[in-house]
Amino acid sequence: MVEAVQDAGVVVTGAGGGIGAALARRFAAEGARVVVNDLDAGRAAAVADEIGGIALPGDASSIVADARDALDGTVDVYCANAGVAFEDGNGGLDEKSWATSWDVNVMAHVRAAHELLPDWLESGSGRFVSTVSAAGLLTMIGAPSYSVTKHGAYAFAEWLSLTYRHRGLKVHAICPQGVRTDMLAATGSAGELVLQPTAVEPADVADALFKGMEEDRFLILPHPEVAGYYQARAAGPERWLVNMNHIQQKWEEVR
Repeated sequence: MVEAVQDAGVVVTGAGGGIGAALARRFAAEGARVVVNDLDAGRAAAVADEIGGIALPGDASSIVADARDALDGTVDVYCANAGVAFEDGNGGLDEKSWATSWDVNVMAHVRAAHELLPDWLESGSGRFVSTVSAAGLLTMIGAPSYSVTKHGAYAFAEWLSLTYRHRGLKVHAICPQGVRTDMLAATGSAGELVLQPTAVEPADVADALFKGMEEDRFLILPHPEVAGYYQARAAGPERWLVNMNHIQQKWEEVR
């Protein structure tokens, strides 16, 4: 059990299902007071009712003030979990899709941190949890905007950690591969080829986060093998790109 979670005020965005709902359930089970955010008001309410939390539907980019009020003035843990993904194997997504990806996958994190940091730095404590993706460390075939913006989300979480850890801020970047969620189902043939074979349950991601919090680790890898892939990418980028291109070609054959 992570002692700091007991009675903590926790916000989870995109918590109407999938990883977000699993995080909300786990925090509530550990004794936290949980705000459940989702664009879908019905889904947010359902999860909140299930766990005894507080439903706060709406855009994840602009809920910090309302969440703080709902939690009697204090947000101790903020889980930036909401995300979007668009598939386009030729890299030809329209600018609106790119803009949406940047706004949800990166700028929502930036805006939340901007609102949260003054209180956290004054009190000398706070925890920012970013649901990134292994795509933020590696890449994902057929999903250019997702790959690029998840790199951005990881970079922002990394920057927060290195900049403020000596002032009490704890940051965790969760980087799973396939997770059995609606988003995985929407990835189509690319997801079936790359992600489905080793996909885990959302609850497994929550378990990995809590283990990482207990060990005070920044990088959370629900799929431990991602560490080896990340090392191979850094040590031999040409070889890594050749191998990834082979996967791309296999995908082109089956799509």
